[in-house]
Amino acid sequence: MNAIKRLAGQTAIYGIPSILGRILSYLLVPLYTRVFLPEEYGNVNVFYSYVSFLMIILTYGMETTFFRFNEKENDKEKVFSTGMISLLITSIIFLIMVSFYAGSIARFIDYANYKIYVIWFAWILALDAIASIPFARLRAQNKARRFATIKMVNIITNIFLNLFFILLCPFILKSFGNSTAAHLVKLIYRTDWGIEYIFISNLIASGITLLMLFPEIAATKWKIHPDLWKKMLFYAFPLLFAGMAGIVNETFDRLLLRYLLPKDIATYQVGIYTACYKISILMTIFIQAYRYAAEPFFFAQAKEKDAKLVYARIMDYFIIVVSLIFLVTMVYLDDIILNTLVGEKYREGRGVIPVLMLANLFLGVYYNLSIWYKLVGKTVWGAWFSIFGAVITLVLNFWWIPLSPDHMIYGYYGSAWATFICYGAMMIVCYLIGQRFFPIQYNLLKFFGYLGAAILLYFVKTIVVIDGAILRFLFHSLLLIIYLGIVLAVEKPKILKIKI
Repeated sequence: MNAIKRLAGQTAIYGIPSILGRILSYLLVPLYTRVFLPEEYGNVNVFYSYVSFLMIILTYGMETTFFRFNEKENDKEKVFSTGMISLLITSIIFLIMVSFYAGSIARFIDYANYKIYVIWFAWILALDAIASIPFARLRAQNKARRFATIKMVNIITNIFLNLFFILLCPFILKSFGNSTAAHLVKLIYRTDWGIEYIFISNLIASGITLLMLFPEIAATKWKIHPDLWKKMLFYAFPLLFAGMAGIVNETFDRLLLRYLLPKDIATYQVGIYTACYKISILMTIFIQAYRYAAEPFFFAQAKEKDAKLVYARIMDYFIIVVSLIFLVTMVYLDDIILNTLVGEKYREGRGVIPVLMLANLFLGVYYNLSIWYKLVGKTVWGAWFSIFGAVITLVLNFWWIPLSPDHMIYGYYGSAWATFICYGAMMIVCYLIGQRFFPIQYNLLKFFGYLGAAILLYFVKTIVVIDGAILRFLFHSLLLIIYLGIVLAVEKPKILKIKI
């Protein structure tokens, strides 16, 4: 239980910037969905889909590789400097190549008039890739507070600049047109730019983040060790393919929506789909914070004789939390969450939200299960699982997205169900093969019991229609209390044994 408590504490610390940052960032969604048209917001998310894919290529599995070799090698400084120099060189080469061919790249992705976007995103990617190993070192050294501080500065900077450029500057120009403040604003603000300031804010925040990591970067002995580098690349190579295939599962649905649907509705549907996808904020926040803490924890815990027991117990608690997050989101979806966070034009896509919530829940379980191939050094399995998922994603999206609007599965509904099936299949296959190479006695009864209880209570919410906002809120809260009561009844004996 001490190990589980330690992981919970680390998850909480890593979760502070994730939770606060996502909440603050999500406050930008009402802004974006009210200031920009769905087509414009769709373009923003298309570019960030490309970024997600390219970030995997630029980091090529070096974060996980760093954790692996940081535990194996006695000279940890050697591991850090080798990984750092490797990423620095590849990032600089990438930045030079993209800058030189920016026009051709813009035409290739069908954004011929937006060459400057390509250059901006090349800088964002390069800066973030270089920062990934210093961040990984902070996690390995359990410096969660410094990690959280730098992440929070990044988030706050990004949000402040968004608000400054999108709200404050237009307000000053409109209300104080001839003032000194307005003249100063005109020096740095272009009235013909809109979504451009989303990208510029991100670029500035990434630059500040790298500057804050400078002490970690400067402190290293700048020397690459060829033998170690070869070993690290050999371990990382399958993770690169796993990451590339994995990002196909996570983001390519937005790209496929843009290219498979008629041009007059494509970016509109991307905007609707992305806004509704972001409703899974609580699920993705928790999973992200958990992953930051869990990966170095699992590698360190592997040395202990009761490691497999700890992994199994962690899965129990993980299922409890993600099932609760699903239920909280779904019972308060219509009365609170949608009305507060999403512009009215975007709410037509609410039907995909429960599907995407469960899909992300499956993905979180998969991350838990996937630790086996990293611990035993069979990272090639990670590549195979992700490729398997990518095939499902591509086949189902190509099949369902272009269907006639008369069909139930069409457009972003097809993408949502493809995501659900993809992550569910990856979760099942990873579990079955993992039990062969690294058997862990997970409690499947609890998995299906807790998840099934959450889904059942959600269906009760959809069936029981109550007039009156207060009575409806009380009824929905009662459903949550019932779920917590079930958990308490089952887990009470173990909870009582925990020493605070």
